[in-house]
Amino acid sequence: IDIAKLKHDVFVKLPDGKTNAFKIANNHIDFDKFSAYLKSLDRPCKIAFEPTADYHRLIAWRLLSDGHQLFLASSVAAARSREAIFNSRDKNDVKDAKVIMYLLESGIVQHYHDPLANEINDLQELSNTYAVIAYRGTHHGLVHPKS
Repeated sequence: IDIAKLKHDVFVKLPDGKTNAFKIANNHIDFDKFSAYLKSLDRPCKIAFEPTADYHRLIAWRLLSDGHQLFLASSVAAARSREAIFNSRDKNDVKDAKVIMYLLESGIVQHYHDPLANEINDLQELSNTYAVIAYRGTHHGLVHPKS
């Protein structure tokens, strides 16, 4: 799944090698349809995605709740693989979803650990808060007192 703010691009590869590509809106109505589609496959799925900001959190929670295995695809690995596979830096969402599938099939992904399911949400939020404060300090002329 190539994650985006409003719509996610999905590329599905079935055990018989057939593929299916489509978009789902980032809302519970499309998540319900996608969930029903995956259930119709009658097996748990391995799903990889390249997270974008926090837009992956809702779909990831839903897919984990449905019993699927989730994996993260690195944006750096995706960019380099896209360039190597397509011999181009041209970026589009359908192409990105195919590259993420390639990374999943090649094992070049990491297991996704949902912050809520693994009870690390507080740690993640503190880390995000620190990152925002540090970024603002370095980009608004503020200097750390020990500098």
